[in-house]
Amino acid sequence: MKEKILANRYRLTEQIGMGGMAIVYRAVDLRTGHNVAVKVLRPEYNEDSEFIGRFQREAEAASKMTHHNIVNLLDVGMDGDNRYLVMEYVQGKTLKSVIQERGKLNPALAGQIAIRILSALEHAHRNGIVHRDIKPQNILVHADGHIKVADFGIARIANSSTLTKGDNVMGSVHYFSPEQARGEGANATSDIYSTGIVLYEMLTGRVPYDGDNPVAVAMQHLHATPIPIQNLAPDVPPALVRVCMKAMEKNPALRYQTARDMAADIRLALENRPERQAFPVKEFEVQQPKPQIKDENIRTNPDTGRNRIGNEKRRKTRTAVTTVLLGLLLVTGLYFGITAIFRRVVTTTTVPFVIGMDVREAEEILTREGLTFTEMYFSNNDVKANVVFRQSPEENATKQKGDNVILSVSSGPSQVNMPDLRGRNVEEAITILKDMKLVPTIQKAINGDYEVNTVVSQEPTAGEIVNKETAVNLTISGGKVTVPKLAYMTLADAEELLKQTGLRIGSTLNIVDTRNAKEHGKVSSQSPAENTDAMLDDIVSVNVFRYLTDSSSKEITIQLMDENRDINVRVMLQAEGSDVEYEVYQHLYPADLERQQTITLNLPDERTYTCTVYQDDEPQEPFVIER
Repeated sequence: MKEKILANRYRLTEQIGMGGMAIVYRAVDLRTGHNVAVKVLRPEYNEDSEFIGRFQREAEAASKMTHHNIVNLLDVGMDGDNRYLVMEYVQGKTLKSVIQERGKLNPALAGQIAIRILSALEHAHRNGIVHRDIKPQNILVHADGHIKVADFGIARIANSSTLTKGDNVMGSVHYFSPEQARGEGANATSDIYSTGIVLYEMLTGRVPYDGDNPVAVAMQHLHATPIPIQNLAPDVPPALVRVCMKAMEKNPALRYQTARDMAADIRLALENRPERQAFPVKEFEVQQPKPQIKDENIRTNPDTGRNRIGNEKRRKTRTAVTTVLLGLLLVTGLYFGITAIFRRVVTTTTVPFVIGMDVREAEEILTREGLTFTEMYFSNNDVKANVVFRQSPEENATKQKGDNVILSVSSGPSQVNMPDLRGRNVEEAITILKDMKLVPTIQKAINGDYEVNTVVSQEPTAGEIVNKETAVNLTISGGKVTVPKLAYMTLADAEELLKQTGLRIGSTLNIVDTRNAKEHGKVSSQSPAENTDAMLDDIVSVNVFRYLTDSSSKEITIQLMDENRDINVRVMLQAEGSDVEYEVYQHLYPADLERQQTITLNLPDERTYTCTVYQDDEPQEPFVIER
């Protein structure tokens, strides 16, 4: 697309989205150099009072929300007939794209993404705002893993997959609630239903209801039962399945009533996921031989002594065999017991404590223990960036090697306390704001109470709590001077007086013909007018009288440099002893004209001038001209 500047501030660089009511562009904020997303209302709705009213109301609603999981509104305005919203630009993909690329998501990751969505909705609902169109296409996944909910700022997209009632867009058909399908109003539980649909899709890789047309899908929301999650994704914990299905209840009263409650149950489901059974240790019992009791009173018969000796040998033999067997049994039991214990030791591990550690250090420790990990980044005003502040499971939990540990990592504070910058030098103020991850914008104002280039006022004001990346408007003192009277002064004297006052003379010189020879070369009028206030270094434009005589103009001849294109010619004069260059001639010469042209110049006074001819801003060799 051809680049366009919107409101003299936003350079639209490429179209990145299109909906039924708005076109979305990637743009550069020329004041800050930051990338932003600009949503422009379609031209065909510029005269439609209903669409304009909705656009303005929803812009106001978006301005009430500042949350780390919501794409924040930065600016709203109108440029000519173009109504626009400026949002933060999220570098990444939509959740829909992620699901299409990866299919089913890991249950732990899907749960954490759902928690982020619900955090955004909880903030919106507390502000009385219902999203009405939660779907993966409106969930942005930043390149660093942050989750942002989009499309709070304009009316809902109206296309073939969207049903409407009257002028109320009800939401995308695969994700909207049964009450929206019936044409009833949407409320907070409608957003929760849609979040349940999104969670189902993350866990299974498909939407629960599909059909040949929007009406068929809408009827399924009203009457059908989705395929059980376990049939499509057996590894999803039953507790997480129950959370998803409760959110998708067709009766709003049976759903979660707040986004916070649903998020809390997802956390519990992730923390209580059933663990695999460890290898069992078999207990062995060793039968000890009964002690032999020697009876001193047993009488023996000498005649049977041989039998007694034989019996004694047999008893000794039996005792020896029994001892050997018992020994073997004991050794075997110890072997299998130790092997079972060893197997348990090498297949399980204890979750280490990593809270407070740098995320890289935590990764190394978990890897050494044979555990995997998932990192989720959150703004945290109390923990510095890249430090782990929560883990699940907690320390000392016994887990199978290869199991996953979810790490909550700080991305730094999301909000800062606005400092008082009044009276500070502008460069110092800019440095302070950039160090705080705030975006300074500068405008000058006439002010005689503060030194030049010091901050006079700021918005937001000191003490306000603001999000990072908030634009801070600084008004700085441009000084205050009184514009002097220049009328009937010579051009050279006017230049000098303005320089002494702290002002500059304009470079475009307008010539006014006069029949009074005494007025020749003198200032006829000025802007701003005399005795008005101006800032230091402001420009004062002047008109100069010219008395019509043969010597008041000079002819010069130029050679146009290119035969194949139009040439823009400007002629600039700089008086001897002056540092001001005046434009006294400008004309666009078409390509089909003769290349040699004669130009008549009007000289403003009697001074000697250096003349420079510019062809398409390329200066030619200067030469001296005088009357």
